[in-house]
Amino acid sequence: MNRSVFYALLAAVLFGASTPVAKLLVGDVPPLLLAGLLYLGSGIGLSAARLIRDRRWQPSGLARAEWPWLLGAMLFGGVLGPVALLYGLVHTSGATASLLLNLEAVLTALLAWLAFKENADRRIVLGMLAIVAGGVLLSWPTGDTGQDSWLGPLAISAACLCWAIDNNLTRHVSASDALFIAGSKGLVAGSVNTLLALALGMTLPGVAKLVPAMTLGLLGYGVSLVMFVLALRGLGAARTGAYFSTAPFIGAAVALLLLGESTSPVFWAAAALMGAGVWLHLTEQHGHQHTHHDLQHAHSHRHDEHHQHPHDPGWAGDEPHSHHHRHLPMAHSHRHFPDIHHRHEH
Repeated sequence: MNRSVFYALLAAVLFGASTPVAKLLVGDVPPLLLAGLLYLGSGIGLSAARLIRDRRWQPSGLARAEWPWLLGAMLFGGVLGPVALLYGLVHTSGATASLLLNLEAVLTALLAWLAFKENADRRIVLGMLAIVAGGVLLSWPTGDTGQDSWLGPLAISAACLCWAIDNNLTRHVSASDALFIAGSKGLVAGSVNTLLALALGMTLPGVAKLVPAMTLGLLGYGVSLVMFVLALRGLGAARTGAYFSTAPFIGAAVALLLLGESTSPVFWAAAALMGAGVWLHLTEQHGHQHTHHDLQHAHSHRHDEHHQHPHDPGWAGDEPHSHHHRHLPMAHSHRHFPDIHHRHEH
């Protein structure tokens, strides 16, 4: 669990820090084209890393039943979400948009709890509320919102719903290769957004801006997404979304260091709320008698109480290792979280 929490918070750090860094690096690149370049940098970089890691091109390892989940995540998170956001930004002020973007964590948790039956006790719900309250406080409009219609907020809310669906769909394939999942999503989202931007008459920036933008995309979107997938594997969608929603605070903190912006009492109040929410999640104690049903999948693992399976005679005993394996039905009691082995009803 501690490793999964670290992955979730690292994903938030990388993504949160990417916003003020992007402001320094690219500045005048149109938002749609910038989104495409960031995603393309993610997809190309992660695909190259996977090729180097495996020393050749390897199959994805996804089972046939997992492909609809991944394709759905690409559609909602990589195509529909960014388009809805960009449309909303045209008709909404930046302050109002920042406020509405806090909906993503809420909608992710609601879908996880209501549609996918993830467990959520009182402590987890209170922690989520505290983190989201911190994000709302941090992004609350302080002046004229500049809103000219209800279409902008509605589009941004739709974008948040798309990303919430993406998070919950990605949860279903999180046991598979995180590099493949994140790299594929980056390539699809980057290609769609970049081609759309070029079709609308935008032009690519020079190398001096193109390379930094794609490098930033690799770190802030690509590596961040890999960490997010690994966190989904161990924590489930609702808890991972809660930790990841600290990204706006992290972005604001980085802006203080890089851009010399000043703090305010609101900033520290938001920090206190988010810190309290993270503490509530970290101190969760969830354990009960539960049953594991027959399950077959592939992921990196060690031989523990959940992994007692035979190997081929040529296995050298390396751990951790990854291969397709089967979990036989069993019942026991211990502390656990809604990871890839504990998705039972309560």
